[in-house]
Amino acid sequence: MQQPLWVFGYGSLIWDPGFPVAERRIGRVAGWHRSFCMRSIHHRGTVEQPGLVLALDAAPGASCQGVAFRVEPGAEGATLAALRERELVSSAYLERVLTVTTDAGAVQALTYVIDPDHVQYCGGLSLDEQARIIAGATGGRGPNRDYLWSTVAHLAELGIGDADLEWLADQVRRLT
Repeated sequence: MQQPLWVFGYGSLIWDPGFPVAERRIGRVAGWHRSFCMRSIHHRGTVEQPGLVLALDAAPGASCQGVAFRVEPGAEGATLAALRERELVSSAYLERVLTVTTDAGAVQALTYVIDPDHVQYCGGLSLDEQARIIAGATGGRGPNRDYLWSTVAHLAELGIGDADLEWLADQVRRLT
């Protein structure tokens, strides 16, 4: 395991990392975009009524802003185990180390990206369809809409705009 351990968050990890954080930096990964492209059958939906969660989806020329977290020294092993339990629950995410560019320099960060060959992958849904799904789904960690709204609020606090997510948040409020 590399020292120090950095983790890149672009969705719920931004507001609920679930591990001890020594440092946070706003950063950007190239070649990926944040997208509601993963059907959630555990945390924000069910098998009968899947929700949607964010994933990094590969896209040439794209980039995604998020937060690079440096894990508290000594907590690397426990953090890795907790992240794998949380993020790899259905194997729809792939664990990758990506370069995150920050104002203080680049770091290599553990990042969870979507497996486009996995059955839960659903890239290409229209924003209207995403809003409809998010408005109606609830899973083990609560309503799908709360996940969206919390992510949008925390991105705004950090000064990271995401026009698609902001539109989705407004549309889901109209639907619920």
